[in-house]
Amino acid sequence: MMSINKGKEIAEGSSRSTAVAVAAAADQQNPPPLSRYESQKRRDWNTFGQYLRNQRPPVGLSQCNSNHVLDFLRYLDQFGKTKVHLQGCVFFGQPEPPGPCTCPLRQAWGSLDALIGRLRAAYEENGGLPETNPFASGAIRISLREVRDSQAKARGIPYKKKKKKRNPLKSNEDGSSFPIQQS
Repeated sequence: MMSINKGKEIAEGSSRSTAVAVAAAADQQNPPPLSRYESQKRRDWNTFGQYLRNQRPPVGLSQCNSNHVLDFLRYLDQFGKTKVHLQGCVFFGQPEPPGPCTCPLRQAWGSLDALIGRLRAAYEENGGLPETNPFASGAIRISLREVRDSQAKARGIPYKKKKKKRNPLKSNEDGSSFPIQQS
């Protein structure tokens, strides 16, 4: 009787350890779900890669430059949902236009700015060098600034840069910084 139970325990023990090993392997195959930001970054990166492959002739990532990025941003404008009034529009400069107009829908500046930030990070995560990152070029920064300013004018709402918060620590006479206690 004892040998039957011992054999049963050995068999159960091996199946338990096998189950643990299978579960550990499954964890390695199924990493935890990505954050919303990481999912969006991956989706944006794949979309940009597809855009480059659809060019005639196709453009490899190593040949990609800021002009390709600017073309991609212009391409995305057709899917925008933000009404941007043209200079000749009677509603140009009005934050709350009273009626409809034929002005185009564009990508909002904030969306483009966030997109470029995600693609800039994805480029380096996928092996690109920071020095050659087309999403970090001056041409892209200038273009985004122009989009921001033109959309602000079209809406009649000036863009105000958020002020950076100052460090509440004050410098002491000896140059060290720590909170000064009032007596």
